[in-house]
Amino acid sequence: MAVFYPKNSQTYFVLILRKTYKGVHSNQVGFPGGRVEEEDRDLAETALRETEEEVGIPQDKIEVIRELSKLYIPPSNFWVHPFVGILEETPNLIPQESEVEDILEVKLSDFLSEESFVTRNLSTSYMKNIDVPAFLLNDQIVWGATGMMLGELREMLQEIL
Repeated sequence: MAVFYPKNSQTYFVLILRKTYKGVHSNQVGFPGGRVEEEDRDLAETALRETEEEVGIPQDKIEVIRELSKLYIPPSNFWVHPFVGILEETPNLIPQESEVEDILEVKLSDFLSEESFVTRNLSTSYMKNIDVPAFLLNDQIVWGATGMMLGELREMLQEIL
């Protein structure tokens, strides 16, 4: 869930830094989200529930305004179905202790600036020392699937702003 909200007369959205664990997405930056649970009525409800669990924003406060393109993530063998939501007020963000190392509040103007789009030499699960497109947000490198979702989100926002 890419959720946008007002804070100090600016617009922000939230990303999370995942905890370090034995897994392919350990210590990576991403959007709040996770697996479908049996009680979820649809994928939007999954995104809302996971956002509440991971960063503490109540589901009923987020208005889902659109879905982004679904994306396959080979290292974890998952399809991701991202959504965009808006919140009318500044949230009280609370990280889920078991999964979230840190919450990153990203200012929309910083995200849309040319300086946020970078190329970095990284090692992936498929290749070593490869130049990849990425975003530099709040001193964190965001790439891979989250970077692709951010790219689509940025393009969408630039069309309407």
